[in-house]
Amino acid sequence: MDHEKVNILLVDDQPAKLLAYEVILKELGENLVIASSGREALEVLLKTEIAVILVDVCMPELDGFELAAMIREHPRFQKTAMIFISAIQVSDIDRLRGYEMGAVDYVPVPVVPEVLRAKIKVFAELYRKTRELERLNRELEDRVRARTAELENSTARLRESEQRRSMAIAAGKMGSWDWDWISGDWMWDEGQYRIFGVSPESFAVNPANVQALLHPDDVDQLRKAVAEFNKGTRAYETEFRILRPDGEVRWCVGTAAATVDDSSRVVRVSGVTVDITERKRAEERQNLLAREVDHRAKNALALAQSIVRLTRADEVKAYVNAVEGRINALARVHTILSLSSWQGAELSRLIDEELAPYSLGGQIVLAGPKVQLLPTTAQTLALALHELFTNSAKYGALSTRSGRLAIGWQVEDQLLTLSWEESGGPLVMPPKSRGFGTRSLLASVESQLGGQAQFDWRAEGLLCRLEVPLTRKTAATAPGKFDVASASELQRASG
Repeated sequence: MDHEKVNILLVDDQPAKLLAYEVILKELGENLVIASSGREALEVLLKTEIAVILVDVCMPELDGFELAAMIREHPRFQKTAMIFISAIQVSDIDRLRGYEMGAVDYVPVPVVPEVLRAKIKVFAELYRKTRELERLNRELEDRVRARTAELENSTARLRESEQRRSMAIAAGKMGSWDWDWISGDWMWDEGQYRIFGVSPESFAVNPANVQALLHPDDVDQLRKAVAEFNKGTRAYETEFRILRPDGEVRWCVGTAAATVDDSSRVVRVSGVTVDITERKRAEERQNLLAREVDHRAKNALALAQSIVRLTRADEVKAYVNAVEGRINALARVHTILSLSSWQGAELSRLIDEELAPYSLGGQIVLAGPKVQLLPTTAQTLALALHELFTNSAKYGALSTRSGRLAIGWQVEDQLLTLSWEESGGPLVMPPKSRGFGTRSLLASVESQLGGQAQFDWRAEGLLCRLEVPLTRKTAATAPGKFDVASASELQRASG
């Protein structure tokens, strides 16, 4: 078997003996290194890795004992095997001294070649095996260090991953759970407790307690989901509601997956719960908004249709101006309501929008508190104000620079009272019949809003008083009902 050669150091002051040792040991196939003195041997040891030292006890200058003592003092050679050769009969005291100096064996002279070869071979093989063991130990230590570093890196990555998962679960309003199907034990993470609005210190996770937190309408559905796992289902997803201890209802989506054994029997069910309450609320708001937009679009079209159908004029230009004015009034209030997300409109804002087309300087005085109108009330009142402004600009106080208009309003017991008082304009004569504008104003305020409209055609100027309930139910109901009533009332007013 091929193996790496080792170095054997032969130390003797007699060349004939060195030659004899070389001849005897040549059969071993190792590297034989010659030193003719103790000092030369020390020089060789410092430069060469030696497996076994064969040294003569009796040498001038440094004898074998002294050389052995010097070799053992060096840390590198404390375990190097040394065999003494002695041509004289050594006493037990000398033998003991040799062993103390680090000798591992004695070979007497005359040397028996077979015995010397056997001894050298044993220590050479021992040196080789020791070096091989040291190499294997180093490799093992390297592998252990590499594996340890890999495990530390893996643990660090796992810890970072768990931290990211925890952050993602917290940010995503998620929780995870695990159910031992055999023992019935449950495990919830922090996110699961947070979703259900309970704490690990005060809430014991068991079927009865969990069911108590489920919405009654969703319990049967979840029972069926659990039963599906016994029928071979391996994964399930469903939406359900929970009732937190504080009474809050939360929407969740739950995903569960089963783990089975070799006989396809369910042994564990694990899952994730996601709080989707905000998404559900957004969907509800979106659906409500879609319905509202549909109703309001129909409402606006119905009003525009009524305006076009019922407007009367002696010539085309007058008819176009009348229709455009009323539709523009409707568009202006629609813009105001859109900016408030159809939550309502402020009364003074409606008046300002109707005043915008006119350059009246200081002819108009407004006085009144802030009043928020419901969308339907705002639409109807905007058209009524438009009719008043249009009539005043054509025939009343706003038709001359000397005319003055005072608009005041107040609210008491949810009843809005608005007064319209004109003065300084042309002489007013009571009308022989009510025009479309007046009739439509009366119909919309009285029939649609449940209010009252009173007109006093004084010679110095028109005095109008409008009373409008701010909380009338019809003013806040679905716009679809408004359409029919508006058209019907306007038709009767024009008839």
